[in-house]
Amino acid sequence: MSRVFTCWFQKTIPTSSAHLACACLMTIAALGACSAGNKDEELDSQIEQPVDQLYNDALNTALSGKLELAAPKFEEVERQHPYSTWAVKAQIMAAWAFYEANDYANAEISLERFILLYPADPLTEYAYYLKALIFYEQIIDVERDADMTRKALLAFEDLLRRYPLSPYSRDAQLKSELTRSHLAGKEMAVGRFYLEQEHYAAALTRFAQVIRDYDRTNQVPEALYRMAESYLSLGLTEEADRVSAVANFNFPDSVWTARLNDVYENPDRDGPKGLLGNLADRALSLF
Repeated sequence: MSRVFTCWFQKTIPTSSAHLACACLMTIAALGACSAGNKDEELDSQIEQPVDQLYNDALNTALSGKLELAAPKFEEVERQHPYSTWAVKAQIMAAWAFYEANDYANAEISLERFILLYPADPLTEYAYYLKALIFYEQIIDVERDADMTRKALLAFEDLLRRYPLSPYSRDAQLKSELTRSHLAGKEMAVGRFYLEQEHYAAALTRFAQVIRDYDRTNQVPEALYRMAESYLSLGLTEEADRVSAVANFNFPDSVWTARLNDVYENPDRDGPKGLLGNLADRALSLF
């Protein structure tokens, strides 16, 4: 039968074409074999394995430093054994592996899913903490983009509200204070800019926001000083006196309170741009 097929093939197709056709057939056969091999490998990876074997394989992969490969392996534990106790641990480990690999987007998705599925699980506390860390570690320059800083602050505050006695609460408290101070610093930078440009109303708005929203930060004494400076530059001495009284009562030892008292004691002294200069001249220039 093969001899008949060979004779027919040679008569039907010229010699050069026959060689080309044979090459094509061999290529197709080889590709088919490769495809079959790949399918076999995919089937092997999809074959259900014992849950402890899957988890330990993922854990060993993570401990070897191959975190980007470990995360999908942890997810495979849940896929194959969704109702096991290992599946719960594997989900949080997958999020941790994504986080350690700096894949913050997938880490955040994994954590939000975990929190949604297991709100009462003991590991949920850690999930909230890790989610806050994801935002915190993406803070680059708060003065250019404060959105990530706000997200980190809200996430830490959420953790502290839900788990006030958490083992992560001390670190969360410290980091929330830092993020709050960063946000206050951003408002102060904008306020100082407006003050230097002599846009006093806009500057007052920023300084008042610092005092109102970030009253526990170290930016408040300067905010009070700058606020009094703005009022005095506008000739609003009564408002400046009230701010000065608040500064002296709450921050008597602050360098900014000392500077403010120095301004009151030496009203005729010259100061840098945006500072009071001669108060009498500033007040008279308004009329």
